Parts: sequence; C-alpha cells; structure tokens
Amino acid sequence: METQIYVDADSCPVKAEVYRVAERFGLKVFVVANAFMNVPRDPDIRLVVVSEGPDEADNWIAERAGARDLVVTQDIPLASRCVKVGAAVLSPKGKEFDENSIGMALATRDLKEDLRSFGEMTGGPPPFSQKDKSNFLQAMDRVLVRILKG
Repeated sequence: METQIYVDADSCPVKAEVYRVAERFGLKVFVVANAFMNVPRDPDIRLVVVSEGPDEADNWIAERAGARDLVVTQDIPLASRCVKVGAAVLSPKGKEFDENSIGMALATRDLKEDLRSFGEMTGGPPPFSQKDKSNFLQAMDRVLVRILKG
C-alpha cells in the first residue's frame, strides 16, 4: 500500500513544509479541514472539506490512515486513534506520538483541561517558532525515511 500523508489542517502551521517534503518523496497529501482553504494546484495534494462539526476532520482522517501513513496533527485524541492503527503521527512541532508516548500525552492533555476548567491554568502554548518548524522538518524527514524503508 502506498504511503500517504494526512494533515489535520484547520490550525496546522506547517502545511507549506508538508507540501515541500511530500513532493520530494513523491507522496500524496490529504489536507483535511472544516472550511475551504487554498492548497497548491498539484495532483498529489488534495483538499478535503468535511462538514462542520467538532470531530468531522478527525473522523475522516482516522477512518483512512493506516500503518504506512503519516498523520500531522496537534489533536491528541486523533493522534491516539491513528497510533492505534499503526500510523506514524507528528505534531507540527516535530513531536512524534507512538505507542510509548501517546498514553502520557493523553493524560497530560486531560490534566491541563481539568486545570483550565478550574481556572488554575490560563493562556495557551507559546507561539510557534522557527525552531519548531525546523524540528518538524527534521522529524518528518526521519519518519518518512523509516516508513518507506519498512
């Protein structure tokens, strides 16, 4: 089965980087979002607009991603669903989620959600940086080489 890349695109800051790396490896990219967005005119890059709803994009990706695919998302529950089917999963900051790390990531997410609901934690993550972009590119390269060799 051919390796494909799925991008949870609504708030993804590394779409342009994904397109560049995918082109270098000759891979298809599915850009999944709740609304129309511009994507390059390239037969290997396909925009998929799903209906409005909190988990529609996640469901579309989770139903299709498989063992030789790469999913780019910062959504931890989606990452967990994709890891369970054997897909490689990267956050836009280059963190790889796998069977060893996804449990802790889910627990941390739930804890932060609880703290926010009690007003103990305010604000969001630090702004996306050039270092984050560099980390992502290195991780994406490493993961794709591993997938394609396997």
